[in-house]
Amino acid sequence: MDTSEAALKQKYSKADIADQLRALGVSRAGVLLVHISFRAIQPIEGGPLGLIEAIRDVLGPSGTLVMPSFSGDDDKLFDPETTPASPDLGIVADTFWRLPGVQRSNHCHAFAAIGPYAGVVTGDPLPLPPHIPASPAGRVHDLDGQVLLLGAGHDADTMLHLAELVAGVSYRVAKHCTVARNGRAARIDYEENDHCCEMFSLADGWLRQQGFQSEGRIGHAHARLAGARDIVKIAVEHLRRDPLVFLHPVDANCAECDAARRSIGR
Repeated sequence: MDTSEAALKQKYSKADIADQLRALGVSRAGVLLVHISFRAIQPIEGGPLGLIEAIRDVLGPSGTLVMPSFSGDDDKLFDPETTPASPDLGIVADTFWRLPGVQRSNHCHAFAAIGPYAGVVTGDPLPLPPHIPASPAGRVHDLDGQVLLLGAGHDADTMLHLAELVAGVSYRVAKHCTVARNGRAARIDYEENDHCCEMFSLADGWLRQQGFQSEGRIGHAHARLAGARDIVKIAVEHLRRDPLVFLHPVDANCAECDAARRSIGR
């Protein structure tokens, strides 16, 4: 085995991960929203639970840890006590909501949280569209929280969907979800500021230019850390100059972005 292969096999301890998170700038006693690709960061002592414990150690007892926890199945009723998190969110998110003391939103656009502000983050009723200010992402923003993208890029950054709504973008695509009404499953149709999200990667350059984003290695993954308010502020500035900045151009043949464009003025 050569040196590079050996490095790929290194298992990081929880203490190693905690030290890396502190060096990155994760605030003790803060509110932290995390989007994680465990496949990118592993192996870690204790697996997904070990990673959660390392993050909580850095935050301390006065910190609040938040993760997305929606099901991704628009046609089934959501039960916060039994419904798995969407496979797209990864094993850490699906492990997190099941832990003792973690609170989870009582709706299909759920986030999960633990810490002093967990009830504030998860307490709003069903937000439609999902990232309005009265949503978990909006509450992290209100609380001046940080966003940690761990092995993930800004395409997973829910703050940028909040920024679109704050900026008043005009694209909305048809969506639906299923809720309980009078003891029965009922469909709710709504419109969401959705697209492929690949152009959210522009936020990297914007945040770096302003010195708003810290970057480094956490385990084997590249990590980004920025303040929720900074992300929204800088994205809103760019969206007000170009409301379609997050959509691929027409000649890119992106079906999701083309659908968002077609929705304008509809």
